[in-house]
Amino acid sequence: MKKLFVAILLSAALGGCATTAPINTRATIEQVLATQTAAWNRGDVASFMQGYWQSDSLVFIGKRGLTYGWQPTLDNYRRSYPDAAAMGHLTFSGLHITPISAQAAQVVGRWHLARPAAGDLTGHFLLVFRRINGQWVIVADHSS
Repeated sequence: MKKLFVAILLSAALGGCATTAPINTRATIEQVLATQTAAWNRGDVASFMQGYWQSDSLVFIGKRGLTYGWQPTLDNYRRSYPDAAAMGHLTFSGLHITPISAQAAQVVGRWHLARPAAGDLTGHFLLVFRRINGQWVIVADHSS
């Protein structure tokens, strides 16, 4: 009887852990995106890029095609958005964060740049996040 009771308690505890992990994952990923948004809106592209995996295996897919690597992605951002006016004010909306495993998640959403002088830009994105060395980072970004 004691073994059955312990098994039931263990099963309930493990079940509770399984339901809290996605909530923690979602909250952590939302924080990464909030930190990125704040950095962008300060005109700080380098800090914005801290949400990305600092690896040559990072992939960014945009209207100009594929870019591999953290540094080339940063360089592209700097070329496309050379100053705060070009960067505008970034907002994300309609976020759908879906944990894929304990170490991976995808995020689908909409981005909007309010740029009074240069004209607004808007589009959608699909991000793949991975938990690497205890940190959730973007390993693939398809923005259109």
